[in-house]
Amino acid sequence: MTDKIETLAVHAGAEPDPHTGAVVPPIQLSTTFKQDGVGGLRGGYEYGRSGNPTRDALEETIAALEGAAHGFAYASGLAATQNILYLLSPGDRLLMSDDVYGGTWRLADKVWRRYGIETDTVDLRDLSAVEAAIGAGKTPRMVWVETPSNPLLKVIDIAGVARLAAAAGALTVVDNTFATPYLQRPLEHGADLVLHSATKYLGGHSDVIGGLVVTSSDELAERLRFHQNAAGAVPSPFDCFLVMRGIRTLAVRMERASANAGTLASWLADRAEVDSVHYPGMPDHPARDVVERQMRLPGAMLSFELHAGEGAARRLAAATRLFTLAESLGAVESLIELPAPMTHASVAGSSLAVPAGLVRLSVGIESVDDLRADLEAALSASAG
Repeated sequence: MTDKIETLAVHAGAEPDPHTGAVVPPIQLSTTFKQDGVGGLRGGYEYGRSGNPTRDALEETIAALEGAAHGFAYASGLAATQNILYLLSPGDRLLMSDDVYGGTWRLADKVWRRYGIETDTVDLRDLSAVEAAIGAGKTPRMVWVETPSNPLLKVIDIAGVARLAAAAGALTVVDNTFATPYLQRPLEHGADLVLHSATKYLGGHSDVIGGLVVTSSDELAERLRFHQNAAGAVPSPFDCFLVMRGIRTLAVRMERASANAGTLASWLADRAEVDSVHYPGMPDHPARDVVERQMRLPGAMLSFELHAGEGAARRLAAATRLFTLAESLGAVESLIELPAPMTHASVAGSSLAVPAGLVRLSVGIESVDDLRADLEAALSASAG
């Protein structure tokens, strides 16, 4: 098949049914499968937790999109994160970005630390700091990269971090949720594992929860497959179908949403009410060269801070009409939130705490003129 991701998004894992010709893969809801004698499995299927044809189709799809040999589907993005962390053992050290999704930090800091996993953070944009952190004390077993990061849109040089991690014998994991494989393919830059919250851009319609992981390592794939089955946090066949349906329009959605975000970011940067805009497509973004080398487009996520601080940010978020005040991101509709009290409340008081007045936008595919007018009216309302 072609290596063009626009075509892969539509056709990978979605061959017409050989019996009926149906162009949409059927949803296989059965929880168990008839065996032809003990151990006589048809197509390798025995029990729904261990394997399902609809889930296999989704796993084949995400592997193709990321250029990976193996794909794995889970019940949520955090279930996928958990299954990666199962690769660690008590006493191992995890080195993580200093700006990550609050739920990822909560899982590492509040859960896995209790089982002997030492978690440190560092600004992974600074390769000198990364090298120093890797060499300080126990060598990390895993380096966790989130790029662009949530919610400050930091962009990390995947190849640079992966090179340093590999030299130390550490695995590089990249959370590719914000970028999607349409904008960025981390395995091509040296990553060992790539993670997605499929709830976001891959599903794309705010109607399904899911997680995905890919790797080209047979050894890691064998361990992930064991953990996937043993822990059992697998998605339902219907959820897999919904994610696959969303993936089919990934390319066109990312193009439109990214264009909208770029327009709004530039407009916000010129507003007197706005202190700073965090968006990888800004000409003055500190990692502009990495963005151009590593990403097809800057993406559809942005955040900004207001001169008037947290109170004005709260009033702004309450005043929008097209931008819905809600957590999550990556769907066709535009969303607005304040990370500090919402998606990143779990990092409050830690080194990962985000500015109280930071506003995060997930820019959708609506008319950019309407989105701009909505923000303009809300900015005026927030000044009161």
